[in-house]
Amino acid sequence: MVTVLSGGTGTPKLLEGTGSGRVDAAGGEGPFSSETLTIVANTGDDIELGGLLVSPDIDTLLFQGGDVLDREYWWGIEGDTHRTNEALFELASEAGLSEGPQYLPEEAQTAGRRLARWRRFSGIAEFMTIGDRDRAVHITRTSLIDRGETLTEATRVLGEAVGAESEILPMSDDPVATIVHTPEGAMHFQEYWVGREGEPTVEDVEFRGSEEAAPTDTVLEALTEPVVIGPSNPVTSVGPILSVPGVREALAETTVVTVSPFLAGEAFSGPAAELMRATGREPTTAGLAEAYPFADAVVVDSGDGGDLPVPTVETNIRIDGEADARRVREAALRAIERVREGDGNR
Repeated sequence: MVTVLSGGTGTPKLLEGTGSGRVDAAGGEGPFSSETLTIVANTGDDIELGGLLVSPDIDTLLFQGGDVLDREYWWGIEGDTHRTNEALFELASEAGLSEGPQYLPEEAQTAGRRLARWRRFSGIAEFMTIGDRDRAVHITRTSLIDRGETLTEATRVLGEAVGAESEILPMSDDPVATIVHTPEGAMHFQEYWVGREGEPTVEDVEFRGSEEAAPTDTVLEALTEPVVIGPSNPVTSVGPILSVPGVREALAETTVVTVSPFLAGEAFSGPAAELMRATGREPTTAGLAEAYPFADAVVVDSGDGGDLPVPTVETNIRIDGEADARRVREAALRAIERVREGDGNR
């Protein structure tokens, strides 16, 4: 059994070949087979858009597990149509309505659905492109929550519906919003990254609501197994998970291996380098060790072992398909074994 902390696209790429319909003929890779894998997903990126709860990092895992993910973009459903999205833009144009990220009024940010706090956007000319089948998932999720289900329960129902075999768990059933502070003001991560294409300078990152949030019992149980932190952005993909009280303490009590998101000094994907600098850390594998002080070992790119305070396993960590993903997962399993052999108590 292995538990994986996941956010963004880096970790789903690591998991290629473990989902429904994509396990190799040998039946998977033991702890990394879909039937024994638990994935704890970041929900700091979640927003309410036009009244619908959108959980991007959960959805990528759901669509990957159901083998319908658009692997060109690592977002949405392959071959999806976008008629509703196109109609929204047509209506906005005809009515002379503004386009781009538009927050609901400040007083509305803490009204309505508790899970939608601090991240409620208008659906007028929606700034995130959502496909029609993709939208059906958001409608179902929102309806389940509105009738009293938790995000964990709604995710389980959706996972069964799409045929995902791995257990996918939200990091919390409580609202946590990743807020990026810039010279132009504070903005939700989705406005910064999608709406503004990562252009504003980042001064700090806040995980709003995390102090009042709690991990579910299911998440805490999952964290008693060996944990692999995938090559996701340490700040905005993994950072929200770590901000939930009790998670860091749980990780300090189990075996933790992290896969570096840095290739030859460059970030694996996304704005990891800028965000690492903004939060006072070097955007390198050495900086990763500072971000994850509870890590027992690190999988690094060949020749990037450096002077880390924990054991490293070197491999080519570039992932461009299932064979690459399998290679890096095998390196992570070797790292877990090294930790176990070196310390019988971990």
